[in-house]
Amino acid sequence: MADPAATSGAWGATSTHDEVRRVVGEIAQRFDDRQQEITRAMTTMMAREVDQLDEDPLLVELLEASVHGNVATLIHVLANDIPTEHLQPATAAVEYALRLAQRDVSSHSLVRAYHLGQNDFMRMCVDEVRSMDLPPNLAFDVIEHVSSVVSRYIDRITLDVFDSYEKERQRWSAVRGNVHSALIHGLVEGTEIDSAAFEAETRYRLDRCHVAMIVWTTVEPADGGVSPLDRLVRGIAEHLRADGPPILTAVDRRTVWAWLPFGRRPPAIDTAALAAVVGGHSTGRVAVGLPATGLAGFRRSHEQARAAYSIAMVQSASHRRVIGFGDRGVAVVSLLARNLDAARAWVGEVLGPLADDTEQAAMLRATLSTYFATGESHLHTAERMNLHRNTVKYRVGKALGDPTRAPATHDKLDVALALQACEYLGSSVLR
Repeated sequence: MADPAATSGAWGATSTHDEVRRVVGEIAQRFDDRQQEITRAMTTMMAREVDQLDEDPLLVELLEASVHGNVATLIHVLANDIPTEHLQPATAAVEYALRLAQRDVSSHSLVRAYHLGQNDFMRMCVDEVRSMDLPPNLAFDVIEHVSSVVSRYIDRITLDVFDSYEKERQRWSAVRGNVHSALIHGLVEGTEIDSAAFEAETRYRLDRCHVAMIVWTTVEPADGGVSPLDRLVRGIAEHLRADGPPILTAVDRRTVWAWLPFGRRPPAIDTAALAAVVGGHSTGRVAVGLPATGLAGFRRSHEQARAAYSIAMVQSASHRRVIGFGDRGVAVVSLLARNLDAARAWVGEVLGPLADDTEQAAMLRATLSTYFATGESHLHTAERMNLHRNTVKYRVGKALGDPTRAPATHDKLDVALALQACEYLGSSVLR
């Protein structure tokens, strides 16, 4: 148990250590009941307020896991009056710090996020104390106690997390070896525009056609390096018959950005054929942009690959080995994926009961989506889905024929797009 004298230095005659602990325990319980809500709100705030924390869906996912780990630990500390001296950072918090180090995100962003979280947590504590209508002395002592605990916790954890960050940054610099990371990032972001210097340093010409890819693995590499992904990129380059070696940069232990060079004739990107190539790497995944020419094409193809990647990062789409920006519906659905709350509301409005997260609705969605993709042909839908033609007619009629269902009152283009959003984004946009 913590020393009473250490928990508050200005308790009034009516405030005892047990009283303060009782109130703090009640606040901790309230926070525990709202833990998911607190985590999401805090994650959204940090991603918005701190530069570079919201550039990748995977980073946001890791940020949320880190926030959840820290919030859960703080609640546990407050509820049980646990000393902070021997606490260790949550696993998710350490992993997030390592990923930021691998991506060259400034350590200032990491530390600032912790202090923003500290301020937000204390704001919520003050709001709770105000809502409890406590005697002034007790209210003051509770806030002082919580502030002291939270401050010591943040100080302790940030030191450990920052140490992990610095060690990983040094290690990762050695792992990347001669990859021209800074030059590539500068070219993509528009801060490096000296094409001649870029070509001289990297030996990769920009005055040609490029196909950009984001390649990643669903598990941590055993050696902590990116060699398997490097081999996968070169295997894809050989399959597409690139005119030269690809250029690539490791983004973190599980992700690389790559560009494949081609001559004047752009390659045909068949994601189904690519999936067969990627199948040789059991945990490999690829997002592909469209062929584009010159410096602008180098950037644009990468933007497209990132758009496709943002869809693949949605959990329900993770089974796809390859997703291409040129695949049917990907370009538009990637825009919807930027705001999943708004996308979910729109999908529900357009599809009505078809937007329910049930097996029956999923069956009707799949049939209707294939029906639209085949030019509203019952025969071709039946052939593609290996169903009897009458079964297709029944399902399409059930999906569209009921006047109480939303699709009957919406444009077919909206319905087709909403169905594709369900296909790619899954439960994230379902009810």
